[in-house]
Amino acid sequence: MKAPASLPDQHSFSSRLRSAAISARVGTALAVCFGLAFLTGLVSHYAQNPTQPVPFPTSPAWGYRFTQGLHVISGTAAVPLLLVKLWTVYPLLLARPSMRLKRLVVELAERLSILVLVGSALFLLVTGLQNISHWYPWAFSFRSTHYAMAWIAIGSLVLHVAVKLPLVRHALSHDVEDTELDRPGATEPGPLSRRGLLRATWLATGAVVLATAGSTVPFLRRVSVLAVRSGEGPQGVPINKTAEDAGVTDAARDPGWRLEVVNDTRSVSLSREELLALPQHSEELPIACVEGWSASGTWSGVRLRDLLDLVEAPSDAEVVLTSLQESGPFRVTLLQSGFVEDDRTLVALGLSGEELVLDHGFPARLIAPNRPGVLQTKWLARIEVRA
Repeated sequence: MKAPASLPDQHSFSSRLRSAAISARVGTALAVCFGLAFLTGLVSHYAQNPTQPVPFPTSPAWGYRFTQGLHVISGTAAVPLLLVKLWTVYPLLLARPSMRLKRLVVELAERLSILVLVGSALFLLVTGLQNISHWYPWAFSFRSTHYAMAWIAIGSLVLHVAVKLPLVRHALSHDVEDTELDRPGATEPGPLSRRGLLRATWLATGAVVLATAGSTVPFLRRVSVLAVRSGEGPQGVPINKTAEDAGVTDAARDPGWRLEVVNDTRSVSLSREELLALPQHSEELPIACVEGWSASGTWSGVRLRDLLDLVEAPSDAEVVLTSLQESGPFRVTLLQSGFVEDDRTLVALGLSGEELVLDHGFPARLIAPNRPGVLQTKWLARIEVRA
């Protein structure tokens, strides 16, 4: 009778490519990507918070476009890096625990940090890619869950780096072909040299970046085959939600539509024609979405501050914007005073020299500098000064 095959352990993997010399270098690049994604994610989360102890800046107007594009690009770049990193360290996860208490504690901390890091990283990357593809096969809130999981991922990453720092420093200070840190059984040459594997990893990462960065960087759009938006759309600007999806087609086209501007007991009710009769201004501003895509447009309309002056709103006012949408998480949004007072913040009536099309927010929408696209309220119905 044939003897049953033994379970694999770390000695079952003999390739020299599964080395600390490789994992330290790939892991460093991975840590940079995760760090960038974490920091830019915090920016995006803060920008969407109604309460902001430190006011979110209105300048530069392209700031959110840059940070959110970097967020998606760095997260996408982490995918091939994480796969290579896991491939190189996999044998170590099969090693038998040490019998020495001190060493055992270190090993358990290391493996726990790896387990949590890998699990949270995979969750963030998979759900993040689903988010930019607008595929939501779950019932939980993406924003709050993604935010919470990001803290878990970065905490486990810090723990993992702290445990492995001496090894990483040694590996990075020696030549990539150095074998001092190799496992005893890792003696077989692989199909590539170690430098060849690193070059292939950097090339794959660069290819993924080029394939997605066009959502943010216009001149890369022709080669960014995986970009979620090509930059094309009505009036030269893409859209996420159509008027039909929002259920506002009839209400937005209603000839009786009027924009209500309210400050306590003072209020005005303005038709689109009356809005067009007010002083008009044009601003070149980007729409930047949480999914990482962005595009610039020339918007025209009435300065929000001018509308608020009609109801004698104070200069430090915050306003609540209400859309014609009957439901949705961003039907009602809060606009902080910094945006209210910025002369570039418009109640937009036109785009690219034309009347706003329905899917871009006709009859009127908000456009403000350096503000997440989901908060650039379309199909405006009411602007009310917050008490």
